Amino acid sequence: MIIEPKVREYICTTAHPQGCAESVRNQADYACKQGMVNGTKKALIIGCSTGYGLASRICALENCGADTLGIMFERQANGRRTATPGWYNTAEFHRLASGKGVYAKTINGDAFSKEIKEKAIELIKKDLGKVDLVVYSLAAPRRTDAEGKTWSSCLKTTDEPFTEKSLDLRNNEITEKTVEPATEEEVLSTVKVMGGEDWADWIDALKAADVLTENAVTVAYSYIGPELTYPIYYHGTIGTAKQHLQKTMTEINQAYPDVRAVISVNKGLVTQASAAIPVVPLYFAILYKVMKRAGNHENCIQQIARLFTQKLYTPEGFRTDENGFIRMDDYELLPEIQEEVKKCWKAVTTDTVNQYCDIDGYWEDFYHMFGFHYSDIDYTQDVDANVEINGIVM
Repeated sequence: MIIEPKVREYICTTAHPQGCAESVRNQADYACKQGMVNGTKKALIIGCSTGYGLASRICALENCGADTLGIMFERQANGRRTATPGWYNTAEFHRLASGKGVYAKTINGDAFSKEIKEKAIELIKKDLGKVDLVVYSLAAPRRTDAEGKTWSSCLKTTDEPFTEKSLDLRNNEITEKTVEPATEEEVLSTVKVMGGEDWADWIDALKAADVLTENAVTVAYSYIGPELTYPIYYHGTIGTAKQHLQKTMTEINQAYPDVRAVISVNKGLVTQASAAIPVVPLYFAILYKVMKRAGNHENCIQQIARLFTQKLYTPEGFRTDENGFIRMDDYELLPEIQEEVKKCWKAVTTDTVNQYCDIDGYWEDFYHMFGFHYSDIDYTQDVDANVEINGIVM
């Protein structure tokens, strides 16, 4: 079938297998050029198929030569419906690992569930013995907990209505967006989905099963952002959940002295999740323009390769701030970058959107996530949407 991008609102409902494979190969090539470090040998990547989780798995392979077990929740192709990008990404990752003679298996299922945790532990015991790195990189709209209750997250403020400029990505217009405050129930529900409870559940289960090495490392990913986005992000429902994640880091470290839990605070990037957050896409589009001009913009793989080679696995140990966080948003939050972003934010209008925003760069990242807009792929050609993954555990 000929596969074209079908975009509705902030999501693309199709994915291109060759484009997704190209994306994974490009990321692997970049990571490989950053050199090897004495890092993980056996890694569990929870949320391994897209974004930061996929980049982490690639860096574990390319920068550390590690065996990896991944957890994802993706859909294979069915009839005229393509697979999800994460399915195609994982197929290509397995091909890369196999080509290097390195172990890679992936469990497809709900990482929040007890069943998938048990399946992962069983596979670790059988194939790997123990793991020395656990990356927690889940992004999901809802979670069913161990008691069977389903919680849903929301994107709201926690104080009062917040009105600010926003970028309407459907027509690249600058509009005003008002975000209403969440109820207490909505805040709690968002924390249940996006906070640290499941991260802790994973570490508890892995420790109880004795499948973590001594001094195993676990990394969870977070975002704080600048004051400009605090009302909708850091002081909003998502930020409340991220603060719970930060609290969980401390609790894991206190509960298990032989486990080193750390949070990597990452830079703002276009992801399937961030595209739907009000106000944030405008900030990201301006940030891209400012950071590219300054020469310090990083995409997903550039950031995680720097994390693995310069911050996580160093002779001195983790390179953290006073709160114990690894700051991968260090370039984003440089005063000169944020001052320039504020100036552009005040000045931008619909008429000047291309002057102050990297609209093309934003959309390029968006389409690349789904395997589109790669110059060396002929998208007019028939392709087979059905791609098998060798080493998938359903």
